[in-house]
Amino acid sequence: MIDFLYGIGFGLCFLVLVVLYRGIFGPGVYNRIAAVSAVGTKTLIILLIMGFIYNRVDMFIDISMVYALLNFVGTLAAAKYLEMEK
Repeated sequence: MIDFLYGIGFGLCFLVLVVLYRGIFGPGVYNRIAAVSAVGTKTLIILLIMGFIYNRVDMFIDISMVYALLNFVGTLAAAKYLEMEK
């Protein structure tokens, strides 16, 4: 089971790198914001997988909830800022 979780974790790390490339070299600002939000979501899943690996799911759920809230608020703030520019 641990090997399976390691495989999923490494696969998600690869996907984070792919989406991060899209966030850096994206065609537009909105695509970059969506990519940063997707990186945050994938990082959240990686944190939860780490919780299962270390048998401390309760602690990692708390950390991932705070990280998800920060990711959401950051995305909303960026969208609001871009809306005000128009």
